[in-house]
Amino acid sequence: MKSYLIPKRYLLVFGTFTLSLILYIDRICISAAKGPIAHDLELSDPEMGWILSIFALGYALFQTPGGMLADKYGARRVLSSLVAFWSAFTALSGLAWNYLSLFVIRFLFGAGEAGAYPGIATAVYKWIPNKERGIVNGINFSGSRVGAAFALPTMAWLIDAVGWRLSFLTLGAIGFVWATAWYFWFRDFPEEHQSISDEEKEFILNHRQQSSGGPSNKLSMKLLFSSKNMLFAMWQYFCSNFTFFFCLTWLYPYVKSTYRLDSVEAGLWASVPLMCGALGNWFSGWLVDRIFSLGKWDLSRKIPAILGFSLAAIGMLVSVYMTEVVGAIAFLSLAIFGADMTLSPSWSFCNDIGKSHSGAVSGTMNMAGNIGSFVTALAFPHLKAWNGDDVSLFFYVGAALSVLAVFSWLAMKPQSSLAEY
Repeated sequence: MKSYLIPKRYLLVFGTFTLSLILYIDRICISAAKGPIAHDLELSDPEMGWILSIFALGYALFQTPGGMLADKYGARRVLSSLVAFWSAFTALSGLAWNYLSLFVIRFLFGAGEAGAYPGIATAVYKWIPNKERGIVNGINFSGSRVGAAFALPTMAWLIDAVGWRLSFLTLGAIGFVWATAWYFWFRDFPEEHQSISDEEKEFILNHRQQSSGGPSNKLSMKLLFSSKNMLFAMWQYFCSNFTFFFCLTWLYPYVKSTYRLDSVEAGLWASVPLMCGALGNWFSGWLVDRIFSLGKWDLSRKIPAILGFSLAAIGMLVSVYMTEVVGAIAFLSLAIFGADMTLSPSWSFCNDIGKSHSGAVSGTMNMAGNIGSFVTALAFPHLKAWNGDDVSLFFYVGAALSVLAVFSWLAMKPQSSLAEY
């Protein structure tokens, strides 16, 4: 059988899906390890809040630079380098000896992970035809949810078996393997890949979105941050991440303490919303492409996102009134399903308006989103304490933000460039 019978863009998506999987396993491990880390390093809940949130700050601040690097030097070199970098700090997390050391390590770990999705966006723009972009983005982001869902119970078991320090070292080694494989297999342009078939190369080149400017066409910070499209995209992604990042930080300890569960049981319950997030990504990716195939470019982005934010608001709001773990997880799963429905249209939107600057545009949107993540990790414990140990205010805020995000999508224009709107 000739190797070109498997389209190379499918193998690309497998590689980026796997990267997304690793990205979130590395990221969420610290949530599963919160108890033993806090015990060994003598950290309070507010201090753990800063440890969880400082990752998001590092991740947010380096999004735009990471995207610009990917646009300039290509996803091959940039992704290989960044994965190796953050894998080193994943391993170093297992060597932390006090609050300050873990604080610095997690910030640098976040900075390393920052360029991952902008780098993927650059690869998607160059390799994936516009009509396949929705499902590809859905698949890529579903990897993050599957990885996070897998990590919670698995890492709880692994930490119980070998300790949290060795667990981090193991994850770091896996990242180095991926970085090496990606560098040797991937090429920045399909026409540069030696084993791609002529048929597939012609198909990609004929159906790939065309840039409005050449590679030398520079993107100014003034244009990037003065575009209404960019500002709306940033705001709605902030709202999406505010809801989702709760699952990566406080959901596991919240479920464990509220319903008095053991570590593995809490991990299994906390993984359910994440798996529903993966389903939300797949469904939304399919819906984006389905509506796009009907010739409705704008609606292919807006309808999935608006529907997703509506479900997220309902899920967050109703979960407050659930007194049993089954009900709480059911509505939180609805919220995460909805929040994750917003990802494929958001990243497709960045490809639409960013074109050859897709890395920088998607990185800027993701920067704003992860400021939302940073706020979430701090907001949950502080709002809980401020509200007399009652968590309901946090969920009300999350629901309100999702409603506001709907209005952003009503104003966004996928077919208008940064300069036009």
